[in-house]
Amino acid sequence: MKSNEQLQKDVMDALKWEPQLHAAEIGVIVHDGIVTLTGTVNAYNKKIAAEAAAKEVAGVKAVVEKIDINYPYSAIKPDEEIAANVLKSLQNHWNVPDDKITIEVDDAWITLNGEVNWNYQKEAAKHAIENIPGVKGVFNHITIKSAHKSELEKKVIENALHRHWAINADDIRVTVQSNKVTLDGTVTSLYQKEEAEKIAWKTPGVWFVDNNLVIDYKYDFVE
Repeated sequence: MKSNEQLQKDVMDALKWEPQLHAAEIGVIVHDGIVTLTGTVNAYNKKIAAEAAAKEVAGVKAVVEKIDINYPYSAIKPDEEIAANVLKSLQNHWNVPDDKITIEVDDAWITLNGEVNWNYQKEAAKHAIENIPGVKGVFNHITIKSAHKSELEKKVIENALHRHWAINADDIRVTVQSNKVTLDGTVTSLYQKEEAEKIAWKTPGVWFVDNNLVIDYKYDFVE
């Protein structure tokens, strides 16, 4: 069982374990399994790394990210330069169909639009931007429309969940309707919840995933 204080310590230790992060840069607030990250960093990829590290801690139900980015003057880039670097990065990633994606840049914030066949392509487009100098954040509005026409098979998804070492698939219910997969039930961590959704997205023909999994963890919160 974890108290708010113990969960806070665990998250802070996870942040210290990340070599690119400095513990003094990021504050951690915990309330009943919800972790809020605050502070200021000097690069977008640090912001992403902090969020990812917090999500992997047992007992974290949700992460609220309130980290600001304050680039040194020499690292601030005009939107035109950022746009050119984003386009180049998308073109250089083999798993990103860059011809199906358009970008908008506004004050160093990137908006991705378009339509791809697989969720991994959507995620790859976002990851391709993480290390571009000057970027403050990404809005990923890419939609999924699979070219796979056959009906989704519930059993295929269930089997894939059972194969994952970190997931107790017996506690997850899978519902399939047309091109949509719905996940219900319980998991013990935010990491497991996101992994289950990733597995569902890997199924050929999926356009939508509704992740209703509840994180069931034994806490020791004092009212």
